Amino acid sequence: MKIALMDSGIGLLAATAAVRRLRPDADLVLSLDPDGMPWGPRTPEDLTGRALAVAEAAAAHRPDALIVGCNTATVHALTALRARLEPALPVIGTVPAIKPAAAGGGPLAIWATPATTGSPYQRDLIENFADGVTVTEVPCWGLAEAVERADETAIDAAVAAAAGLTPDDVTTVVLGCTHYELVAERIRAAVQRPGRPPLALRGSAGAVAAQALRRLGERAAPGGPVSGTLTVLLSGRDGVLPEAALTYAEGRLLQPLAPARTAQ
Repeated sequence: MKIALMDSGIGLLAATAAVRRLRPDADLVLSLDPDGMPWGPRTPEDLTGRALAVAEAAAAHRPDALIVGCNTATVHALTALRARLEPALPVIGTVPAIKPAAAGGGPLAIWATPATTGSPYQRDLIENFADGVTVTEVPCWGLAEAVERADETAIDAAVAAAAGLTPDDVTTVVLGCTHYELVAERIRAAVQRPGRPPLALRGSAGAVAAQALRRLGERAAPGGPVSGTLTVLLSGRDGVLPEAALTYAEGRLLQPLAPARTAQ
């Protein structure tokens, strides 16, 4: 089994690690776009063009499924990606975990990029899945960019700023950008208030990985030996994981794979 994942940068690591844990035997193709990142500030049309190019580079390696490991790309490009690649290649998008978070009650906060915060897309998710639950939308200025660079000082500053916008009574934080899952415990430490119940964090990586297996009719088989290979594409070129990826546990999890290799 071969599963491809795409994003402009290393936000796809969270879903990649989730796939690795569920199926250590799966070959992985990671398609990043360092030439075009960040995607967030781009127009929807421009972003869609970049996403299609990155997806097609991955599709050339004939994966069995493609995960769009980016919330922004899912919002703007998922329809175009599916029109271009399905049904031959199942495409799985990444949606903020608002529905399961709201099912647990509230109040909850949604940490997302400034472009996503307050967007019609996010507001529709709130209206459809969090009706009756108190929701605070928190714009996280510069956090995704700081995580991408593995800039510890900038990460701390961005997390602290977003935590300052998060109400004290919040019981759940939805991580509405895949980059944020790489610093989840730092977010928890910043938001957890003394004397309050343990804070719940809701990311999307595990659900996305499980959905990919369901689309393929495969079952999870965790705990087995790691036998899958790793192919890395950088704006369509053969490459290796960016150095910043190894700063995070999810990136280091990929190291025991069969040695990172480029496409043949």
